[in-house]
Amino acid sequence: MYDYDLLVVGSANADLVIGVERRPAAGETVLGSDLAVHPGGKGANQAVAAARLGARTALLARVGDDAHGRLLLDAQRAAGVDTAGVLVGGAPTGVALITVDPLGDNSIVVSPGANSRLTPGDVRAATGRLHAARVVSAQMEVPLETVVEVVRNLAPGSRLVLNASPPRPLPAQVLAACDPLIVNEHEAKVLLGGAAPGGRPEEQARGLLAEGPRSVVVTLGADGALVASADGIVRVAPVKVDAVDITGAGDAFTAALAWRLSQGSSLADAAHYAARAGALTATRPGAQDSFPTAAEVKAL
Repeated sequence: MYDYDLLVVGSANADLVIGVERRPAAGETVLGSDLAVHPGGKGANQAVAAARLGARTALLARVGDDAHGRLLLDAQRAAGVDTAGVLVGGAPTGVALITVDPLGDNSIVVSPGANSRLTPGDVRAATGRLHAARVVSAQMEVPLETVVEVVRNLAPGSRLVLNASPPRPLPAQVLAACDPLIVNEHEAKVLLGGAAPGGRPEEQARGLLAEGPRSVVVTLGADGALVASADGIVRVAPVKVDAVDITGAGDAFTAALAWRLSQGSSLADAAHYAARAGALTATRPGAQDSFPTAAEVKAL
């Protein structure tokens, strides 16, 4: 019997967001909106997004003993996430500096802070939580050796969903455990090192699958997504919405997909559901505040 549908191992950041008419060029200063502070970070975002959809969710992360850390913990608890695995101290809470333009496109700079202190030892100490989850979801805003330790400590029969963002070369042991590996087109190019001629999403997916993952999902923004496995490649149609802010859309997609996989959905069906969750998120400002409920996704 699993205690959790989903355990998220990853980052927790305070998002410092400023709206701009256009993002500045090198050496340029532009004026923006008032500063807004939101709970964020890929790990914390995905935990909240999954819990809001109804998943029994736990988070393994590290925050600072500061106001931003308390903001993040409060947001997790309000969403119903089990925060007993969130460690406190060691460095200031991570911060993401985000600019958002009128079309909803963003640019992000992350100061990892406490996220960089989430260690392999922390993962080993949380083995019981790893073994209590149907699906474990991880990202790359924590140290690579920590993600490797997650793979080493997965329970037989559990499933790893890895959102390789920000992208970096991944060892074969990690790639072989991914089911799926989730990337956008930019991240796919980085992981392939320019090895996919033409750069078409289908070519990227095949190239990534050849690297060893059990399955691959390439997200395509407004063009939907693409799912690749040994069974072939499936296109996930886009969900047309009026985007306001895409900051949390990718995290909502990953969380929704991981949750549906924990409930026995096929990867293609999970990706179709995730596309709707991501699209709804993009219609609202902010990250965690914008994540939809299961009822809202069903109604779309």
